[in-house]
Amino acid sequence: MNAEQKPRLDPNKVFVGANPIIWSNDDFNELNGDLPLDELLADMRRAGYAGSELGHAYPRSSDALRNALDSHQLRLVSGWHSTFFATQNRTSELDSLDKHCALLASLGAQVAVVAECSHCIHGDRNAALGYGDRDRKTLNAAEWTHLIDGMNAAIGIAARHGLSLVYHHHMGTVIQTGDELDRLLAGVPELDLVLDPGHLAFAGLDPVAVLERHSKRVRHAHLKSVRPEIAEKARAENWSFHRAVCSGVFTIPGDGMVDFPAIFARLAALDYAGWLVVEAEEDPTLVPPLPKAIRAREYVREQTGL
Repeated sequence: MNAEQKPRLDPNKVFVGANPIIWSNDDFNELNGDLPLDELLADMRRAGYAGSELGHAYPRSSDALRNALDSHQLRLVSGWHSTFFATQNRTSELDSLDKHCALLASLGAQVAVVAECSHCIHGDRNAALGYGDRDRKTLNAAEWTHLIDGMNAAIGIAARHGLSLVYHHHMGTVIQTGDELDRLLAGVPELDLVLDPGHLAFAGLDPVAVLERHSKRVRHAHLKSVRPEIAEKARAENWSFHRAVCSGVFTIPGDGMVDFPAIFARLAALDYAGWLVVEAEEDPTLVPPLPKAIRAREYVREQTGL
């Protein structure tokens, strides 16, 4: 098969959005956390994106959120929701997810992004990241049962709103290693996956291999890469997630170590339908957001035609 015959992502089924973390960090307020929402959305549209995920500055009422996005001709893609099924009351966790899904569905989103944040340390500026199962907090047997039971119940909550529940593997959480991700997906057969090559690569996993292994589960994609020399230093020197982010461990697609052409080709072969969401959190005083967002959008267009 020559280059002209390679499968292409379908522009009628695949759309390119952005995550506001490019401009304003949800975990660390000193990283442009006070940026006005209108300025952020104007930049996002100026950079050529069709939709946005939620961030901390976004209103959580349907009408206010719709007005904010409509004023910049942006669609709602989805939004992160932290779950604590392993350690908290399942009923209250499901009630919280239900409200979140209702908001997403009211603005036409198709997926709800979740991540288990029991014992998470990615928001702790001083907590060293661990990479194995002995240098970080992991789930015990009872907590695994609670997590799997909770996620299975959450599938039904999302489905009642017409949404697919998609899981976001994330550094600094209890679902960080390949074995943990495999165990979760095996235990919750209807749970889909957010392919986030940046977090996978930072965790020491091969994003293309994860995509191959779980290809039928990928319903959403975040596009960011990793600078390998910074990731290696973070691991060797026991950095926190905060230090790694501020030092530039994450970067935009087209830079860093992630093989995005291979990822795009595989998604096309799978007839992927949904959003490709660009994100790459860095210190905005060192790396201005808008030029970075524009470069990333141009790269995705060059590689996919979208």
